[in-house]
Amino acid sequence: MLSLSAEQEMIVSSLEEFAQNEFSDAAFSWDGDLPMENIELLADRGYLGLNISEEYGGGGMGEFETMLSIEAVGKVCPDTAEYLYTQQMVAPRGVEMFGSDTVKDQYLPGVTAGEDAIAIAISEPEAGSDVGAMNTTVEEENGELILNGEKVWVSNIPHASACVVWAKFPDGLGSVIIDLDDNEDSVEIEQHYTNMANHTQTQFRMHDIVVPETHVLTRGKDGFKQQLQALNWERLGSATLSNAIGRCAIDKALEYGQQREQFDQPIADFQGIEWKLADMVKELEASRSLTYRAALNAEEQGRIPDRMDASLAKLYSGEMVETVVSESLQIHGANGYQQGHALEYLHRLARGRRLAAGTDEIQKNQIAAALKRDGLPSLT
Repeated sequence: MLSLSAEQEMIVSSLEEFAQNEFSDAAFSWDGDLPMENIELLADRGYLGLNISEEYGGGGMGEFETMLSIEAVGKVCPDTAEYLYTQQMVAPRGVEMFGSDTVKDQYLPGVTAGEDAIAIAISEPEAGSDVGAMNTTVEEENGELILNGEKVWVSNIPHASACVVWAKFPDGLGSVIIDLDDNEDSVEIEQHYTNMANHTQTQFRMHDIVVPETHVLTRGKDGFKQQLQALNWERLGSATLSNAIGRCAIDKALEYGQQREQFDQPIADFQGIEWKLADMVKELEASRSLTYRAALNAEEQGRIPDRMDASLAKLYSGEMVETVVSESLQIHGANGYQQGHALEYLHRLARGRRLAAGTDEIQKNQIAAALKRDGLPSLT
């Protein structure tokens, strides 16, 4: 229901067909593992890193096209879409925005080739939403920058060769990128967690890691402000993933509702089910409108998402996807409630969208702060 350019329509249609042909058979069977076969196929077709410069093997497009690709893939295989989200809208996006030529040359080509991943570490055991309370530090000692601290809930560590780490500098908050292979002896894995979606997250400590100046992404008041602006792309990516999961759930509800018969007719023909389907579509389309409006506005403003736009999309999409998946499971009845069923997995996967990239409560704080500062957005 969006007005797309011819190039954007081609991206969506080709990816939807590709995903249906290549990913549908194995979808919902990954059980916490990365869908590496799918990632390699996407890389071979040039669909990884659409928003990363061609210089580093990417597509040289914008975040809007990347978000379209996430939704096109996610309606078939949400696990593959989640990888697209993390490796295009999160850490690699920050590396290209703020990184030196050295780190961009070192890490981005591996991401776009599907051979490597970059993790991001923000949360700490005592500092989650309150990033200002973090205890990870970068200190200047004898002319060197030394990183120490602890991070938790970090995704992709077992598969990543580098990690973007948020930390306190002497002059304020900032971020660095560390090479996990080169610092293997200085990164102590404390434990791996398995979340509700059966995905692995990691807690680790960093001991006296020497950070080259080339590996500093942001620091100081202005740098951290830019970093927070970049975080809005993560929120829009999360909203897009929620929309993809919602689309997948609606497709499955419609298919099941038209095939499952009770009282001599498909259950999708009962008014109660029709109303459910209508409400699900209403919620999804409202979420998509908020998400893509925010992305398009950002691309008109130097690729910097507006704080209220991003938080509205992130908040609404997280609420939407939990509702839509729950209603789809309701339509499936006892079948959808069984372990191993696609809807049972989507239900667990959807719940995380209200936590990752900033909780609902943080998004409400951001919206209220923007409202008090600027008022409601103008139409002009």
